[in-house]
Amino acid sequence: MTVTTLKEHAVFGGRIGYYSHPSQVCGCTMRFSVFMPPGATERVPTVYWLSGLTCTEDNFTVKAGAYRVAAELGLAVVAPDTSPRGEDVPDDDAYDLGQGAGFYVDATEEPWKRHFNMFSYVSDELLDVVHQRFAVQMHNQSVMGHSMGGHGALVLWQRMPGLFRSASAFSPICAPSQVPWGKKAFGAYLGPDEDAWAQYDASALMRAGGNGSMRPAILIDQGTADSFLAEQLIPSAFEEACAAVGQPLQLRMHEGFDHSYFFIATFIEDHLRHHAKVLRT
Repeated sequence: MTVTTLKEHAVFGGRIGYYSHPSQVCGCTMRFSVFMPPGATERVPTVYWLSGLTCTEDNFTVKAGAYRVAAELGLAVVAPDTSPRGEDVPDDDAYDLGQGAGFYVDATEEPWKRHFNMFSYVSDELLDVVHQRFAVQMHNQSVMGHSMGGHGALVLWQRMPGLFRSASAFSPICAPSQVPWGKKAFGAYLGPDEDAWAQYDASALMRAGGNGSMRPAILIDQGTADSFLAEQLIPSAFEEACAAVGQPLQLRMHEGFDHSYFFIATFIEDHLRHHAKVLRT
């Protein structure tokens, strides 16, 4: 697998880099960032971050303020782009469909199915690329994300229990089959059959029985001043689903916080420590 280094920077004793590679899964060049902690004498555990609508691999990398704590904890942090991109990749004029809005699904409908396979990209190809190119531990990794990426993190953690040991999210789309963002994206990418939607709906997956065994608690942070809370995110649906199957969940509601990266930067340390506790045991 050819990985091209686009740029690298020293930070907190470690190194943050931007990279690209030709993706067979997405049929285009994909980009991602990787932070490697300082002083690693052996392979290290990894946390994967999935960003939200309109974002690239750059948003979290620049805005979240994650690397001081990641360096302290000895964690690698990987942040992929949110969708395939390029002149030959289908797009839509709306911000919530097409490029920048992959929704972490494997599309089955035209014109999306050739390129929009972000579920397989994150759970398979990207992991292989990172394992081959960087000194990270295979199968000792966790996943977290924001908004659309929070949805992706919760789904990947449930469907791929052998790959991701813990999960957390900021302001996730908790029940996409029930909200405008999800209905639009799922209808376009997956077609009208709502049974197909359920495999990418975190609340539906959890209600169907979770992942079959007790796993570490999920951490979700949500701001009460988030303008998308009531219409698009509905964390109560996921909270009820977790309670129904006995899955531990820490849902923290924060007064005055919105949907922005200021919210993420405020609590990212808690999420990294949440994952490090699992990955270091």
